[in-house]
Amino acid sequence: MDNWILKGANNLANEVKLERTVNADEVKVRVTHLMVSTYDSLLFSGEVKAKYPKTIGRFAIGKIVECGPDCYGFEKGMRVCLKPVRRCGKCLACKTGKYSECDNVQYAGRDFDGFLRDFVVCRYNEVAQIPDSVGDIQALSIETVALGERIYDKLNLSAGQYVAVLGGNHAGIVIAQLLQFHRLIPILIDNNQASLDRAKASGIEYTFKADDDLTQHIKEVTSGHMCDGSVYTTCSRLDPSLALQVLAFNKVAIMGGFAPGNFNIPSGELIDKSTTLMSVIGGYGYIDSAINLLLHGAVSLDCFDKEILSEYNPAAILRDSVNEGASQRKGKLTIFKMII
Repeated sequence: MDNWILKGANNLANEVKLERTVNADEVKVRVTHLMVSTYDSLLFSGEVKAKYPKTIGRFAIGKIVECGPDCYGFEKGMRVCLKPVRRCGKCLACKTGKYSECDNVQYAGRDFDGFLRDFVVCRYNEVAQIPDSVGDIQALSIETVALGERIYDKLNLSAGQYVAVLGGNHAGIVIAQLLQFHRLIPILIDNNQASLDRAKASGIEYTFKADDDLTQHIKEVTSGHMCDGSVYTTCSRLDPSLALQVLAFNKVAIMGGFAPGNFNIPSGELIDKSTTLMSVIGGYGYIDSAINLLLHGAVSLDCFDKEILSEYNPAAILRDSVNEGASQRKGKLTIFKMII
């Protein structure tokens, strides 16, 4: 059985792993599809450190092939999303039942084994049922939508206010669509014209390059007021200071993504503008909300090219994805179809 284990930076091996017996409150899931992500690439390259060895793969869906008797609401044959973010179960919040306040959230591929393998055995509350009307490609973006919904809640803005989204990658475009669904006005910023074109195709009206004219463009859109909030997508590779440059006085800038990173934020501008700086990592606690948003058409993935592979070498693809600027996969959703 396939089980792609990361043993160290740039060291990925396929090893047989026999899954343990399913307990009464557990399900066994046959993984059917997995979407390769920048997060996986950063783990592979070593830029994001894992607790080696770890099976890689964060965004996956599958079908339940075995179900314990205490798995209420789940049954064999059900299509499910494998939750890529879990509570630690050890902190004070977890021990007192305040799971949404867990202060040591665990991430697939870094803290616990990810999903690039044939079978996953886990507790039934670590999967979520996928409605029939949500397609496989949509379902692979559930955590991205969950991330966007967390960001929307943290921004705490009203309809008609302007939010700059820095990064025209998959996450950035999904976040911008979701903000627009909530009747905010996103302004998507990226240096790649193809990314801006994809954002336009997804229905985002305002898209600009991160160049010397950016401030003037935003002033024209906002009638000189600048933005009420900004979202810097952590895998965008844009200058993080732009998240402050686009803001009006006394607003909120959010660093959002799937893995923590090291960013140089100009403290002088942060203080001068009285900016509140926040981070939102992952979609923990928002998976069910994300599925509901997909059911209501909050996000469309039609603007993205899809590369669906039934034969693949994960190490080669991740190595290629690390150098995203030169990669022919830039702007594509690369998906492993693990059952033919």
